[in-house]
Amino acid sequence: AAISPFKATRNQVRQMVKENFIETFVDTPVGECEVRDVKGLYAKARKGELKGFTGVDDPYEAPDNPELKLNTVGRTPEDNARTIIAYLEKRGFLSSVQS
Repeated sequence: AAISPFKATRNQVRQMVKENFIETFVDTPVGECEVRDVKGLYAKARKGELKGFTGVDDPYEAPDNPELKLNTVGRTPEDNARTIIAYLEKRGFLSSVQS
């Protein structure tokens, strides 16, 4: 899995992996990330104690057309998991799961 805040890196990986590349955008506003940050990394970055911190002093380039977009505000982890499973089933990566 490539975790990258930069479009160019994601596009490089897409070219390497071809049709099996699934760009997934886990969409969470930076403010929400700060609220959920149990380690206090955002606070340290805001104080200048951490440099190059994505979303604070280093950019994040959101994907233009991800195969999957998961919102973490207003949706449960279970909702997002169902979205992922449905997508993987549709693409043939998983067999249909019966509840």
